[in-house]
Amino acid sequence: MKLRQLKLNQCLACGCIFFFFIMILKFTSSGCDLDTAIQTGDLNIEHCRDHYYKALNLSASGSKNCAKIIEGDLEEVRLALIDNLDIKKRKVMTNDTEYIKLTKDCTTFKKMKKYVLFSMSNEERNYPIAFSMVIHNDIEMFERLLRSIYAPQNIYCVHVDRKSPDTFHQAVRAIASCFDNVFVASKLESVVYASWSRVQADINCMEDLLNSTVEWKYFINTCGADFPLKTNAEIVTALKSLGGKNSMESEAPTAPKKARWEYHFEVKDYVVRTDVRKDPPPLNVPIYSGNAYIVITREFVKSLFVTDFARDFMNWAKDTYSPDEFLWASLHRVPWIPGSFPQHRKYDTSDLIALARLVKWGGHEGDINHGAPYSECTGKHRRDVCVYGSGDLQWLLQQHHLFANKFDPKVDDHVIQCLEEHLRFRTFYGHFM
Repeated sequence: MKLRQLKLNQCLACGCIFFFFIMILKFTSSGCDLDTAIQTGDLNIEHCRDHYYKALNLSASGSKNCAKIIEGDLEEVRLALIDNLDIKKRKVMTNDTEYIKLTKDCTTFKKMKKYVLFSMSNEERNYPIAFSMVIHNDIEMFERLLRSIYAPQNIYCVHVDRKSPDTFHQAVRAIASCFDNVFVASKLESVVYASWSRVQADINCMEDLLNSTVEWKYFINTCGADFPLKTNAEIVTALKSLGGKNSMESEAPTAPKKARWEYHFEVKDYVVRTDVRKDPPPLNVPIYSGNAYIVITREFVKSLFVTDFARDFMNWAKDTYSPDEFLWASLHRVPWIPGSFPQHRKYDTSDLIALARLVKWGGHEGDINHGAPYSECTGKHRRDVCVYGSGDLQWLLQQHHLFANKFDPKVDDHVIQCLEEHLRFRTFYGHFM
């Protein structure tokens, strides 16, 4: 009798354990179907985080170990750099026509490319950001950049150079058509290097973004050779920390740069200096040196269209050389422009201090132990700017900047793939791999 009771108790215990196991299994998997969750809006991210990450991770291809490359493992970096030399191993880039075909079914396209189609937190959902993306070629790099910064609460204006091939225009519009918050600028420019047209491309997007229904907080401009160093959550945190201020390079100019706005320039196939000297800028405001890439408040953007001084200053700058490299930096120091900094030299800000863009200039590379601001580029140089290689990745991720420039998959796709893998992991887990 006691034996039968013991066996019965054992069976009941086993049954309870089995039932408990089934319920745990059911609980941990219920409500975590990604497609259904996106459709219903019932995401339960905390509960389903691992399930969603498994579906949306961007693991780098090949045998490279991105975690080791990020840690600066010299052997892993060496293998990645050697791999770049093997032409047979280079990634075949997806072309315009292929993207046009892929985007005929937007649902499949977004799922295949693993876009994160939901806000990761209430903080991000309530802090939308506006982006302009000024591009002219390399459709795959554009799409990968879009994927890396995409969040449904943000809004994205894409400016395509009017000179770009028709198939490129079609491919960009096809990708944009798959998203409610991505659009092509209503006015397109034929962009000439170092001319006003580069500034006008961003201004066209700014105007479109202001006319959108999204109440975005900050504007960030990008180009096709950029890639983010931070997740959307980290960008939001950085923007909030600015306290309503802008962030960009803005310094007293060197003597050679002053010729860029002291003479009238003409635009042909390229920008040509004349012997005609220009009048001083409106109100004789001081000119500061900076670059094209900026982090500015919504109020700053609004002021460009409603402030007489801003309009006059932009009109004055239209016949200068590379106005994007002084226009924003100078407006940033005008006292009545929203989010500006004082004109005193103590408020000068270098590109290494500003949030906007991290660049390795060839003329400044060297031995950090002997005073150089950064080590030598491990990729290649283009117009004296480093196109990053795998050996630059550890340094890149140690910096506070939101974006870096330049990247090119034809030079080193490993560094981009590892960034994609790393950022996607941090998007879900908030820490390094």
